[in-house]
Amino acid sequence: MSPTLIFIRHGETPWNAEGRLQGQREIDMSDVGRAQARRNGQAVRRFFEGCGQDPEDFAFIASPMRRTCETMRLVRGELGLDPEAFERRDVLRELTFGAWEGFTMAELKQSDRAGVRARRADKWGFRPPEGESYADLSIRIGGWLETADRDAVVVAHGGVLRVLRGLIFDAPRVTLPIRPIEQDRVLVVQGGLGSWL
Repeated sequence: MSPTLIFIRHGETPWNAEGRLQGQREIDMSDVGRAQARRNGQAVRRFFEGCGQDPEDFAFIASPMRRTCETMRLVRGELGLDPEAFERRDVLRELTFGAWEGFTMAELKQSDRAGVRARRADKWGFRPPEGESYADLSIRIGGWLETADRDAVVVAHGGVLRVLRGLIFDAPRVTLPIRPIEQDRVLVVQGGLGSWL
């Protein structure tokens, strides 16, 4: 039987709010993001209460980036668990936008119009200068998913969760990079089915 996986995107950062490509830059959450993380922790607590499962039976795993670790600490705090007692996995880092990190798409249209056009034509396969494509990320995350053999709460990033949804639900690749991944919702995957909290 496949494990239950509870996926949470980190809370909003100022760069998220500004539409800046964040990638692997270390940008801290805003107060809005911290409120989203607490809300998600409360939703997970209600999930555990409703199904009678003990959160201590789950692995807690996060990308090692500051915004994901802070989100996990807040989630675990809402569950009454030690905020620091979770695994950090480098494989769950966000995809890197390389030289594009820190820019908005409007700014990139001025400085790299050809790159923006290429990305629009193939968002799945496009690799920014010094960056990763969603196809690259899918290989990295697919390798991790194959090893996920126990129930887990996972805090990661928008790109990571887009790819995970595609891998788990066999969604068309072309749609994955444009699917919204909200920062104030939690995706629960059980028995191959997904539901939002």
